[in-house]
Amino acid sequence: MRALFLNDRVAAALVTALVGGGVVAAGWFWTHALSRRRDRQLRDERVTDIQRALLAEIRAHVAALESQTLDDPDAREAMVARLAQGRHVPILPHDANDRIFRAIVEDVHILPEWAIDPVVRYYRLLAVRAALAQDIRANAKDHPERATEMFRDYLTLNDETLTTGRRAMIVLTAGLEGGGEAVEALIAAASHREAERIAATLPTELAQLRAGLNRRSSDPRGR
Repeated sequence: MRALFLNDRVAAALVTALVGGGVVAAGWFWTHALSRRRDRQLRDERVTDIQRALLAEIRAHVAALESQTLDDPDAREAMVARLAQGRHVPILPHDANDRIFRAIVEDVHILPEWAIDPVVRYYRLLAVRAALAQDIRANAKDHPERATEMFRDYLTLNDETLTTGRRAMIVLTAGLEGGGEAVEALIAAASHREAERIAATLPTELAQLRAGLNRRSSDPRGR
């Protein structure tokens, strides 16, 4: 009888221990799940904050680029000519306008993949643009011809930077407003437009290529 009573006590203690352990384990898993959920929320908020900050910086600089860009080819050539003659050195930027990007560069990897490429490409072009501007200023006085050639490259780079900045703005805006699905739809639409453009222009380009080959083959001198 005494042994049976002890067995009952042991069984009750064992059940209590198992129940207590189960409660502790459940509490641990619940706490862990809440912690992971909170971490995901904080990460999502951080990603959104970074995208908004980058969009603001890019938008401000793109607006400045748009006001500074010369669309008139004659105006561009006139500016190039003045630089070649040593009469005028254009006002060129001294920095890359990337303060926000430099401040969050260590966190860029947490951005969605579709945002990283256009953003990094845009800021890389800004850095190249600033370095080229510095070289132009350094060579303008003693080596105007070299400075002039670099300035032509600078104008081309300026156009590419503007186009890339606009693209980054579109992608970031779509991502903030509609998420990854909106960006995927945007990319798909852009790819479709590019395919239509190629289909529309390819026959003409091929005809021009064939005409050029025919002219060269009919020229006895091979020119």
